[in-house]
Amino acid sequence: MHTRRGAPAPDAGLPPGKSLAYIKHAYYIYGMASPSLDRSFGFLLHDIARLMRKRYEQRARPLGLTRAQGQVLAHLQRHEGINQSGLAEVLEVEPITLARLIDRMEEAGLVERRDDPADRRAHRLYLTARAAPVLEQSRGVGDAVRAEAFAGIADEERERLIDALLRVRANLSERRAEEAGAAAPGEREMVETRS
Repeated sequence: MHTRRGAPAPDAGLPPGKSLAYIKHAYYIYGMASPSLDRSFGFLLHDIARLMRKRYEQRARPLGLTRAQGQVLAHLQRHEGINQSGLAEVLEVEPITLARLIDRMEEAGLVERRDDPADRRAHRLYLTARAAPVLEQSRGVGDAVRAEAFAGIADEERERLIDALLRVRANLSERRAEEAGAAAPGEREMVETRS
């Protein structure tokens, strides 16, 4: 099998019925079983986060709640009155992606946009009364996922793990602060706004 320019097609040479997607999936599974990656801190942390996100989505689906909506609700509770661009930065998503999500949540009566008195073009975001029970349900799903994740792990072991992860986060946060301090004044502002 060849493409129009004569180069072999991406799936050329694969066993019949096997696609490139199949091979990539098999590679990922092989990588997960590799002893060097099993003990890799970064890989393990990423994989645990991926599995927790997936489990949250599965448990929240019957409630009609997505993980993205749960994150928006949780962050708005902590930072009520934040503008959309600030929330997009906190969530590390593109502003247009967040705008569409906020549109749907506003239609559902969970979020309210109010004009920003300091900037006519911007809006501040607030939770509505209708968001409170949804936020509680979201917390319940999160609690259930954490309980599943920590099954069979003693409380003191869990606390030591969380303490260690807090130190790791602080170490990395200190590095970002040091980088911001060492940067030129214009660069420092850019690093600080990304934090």
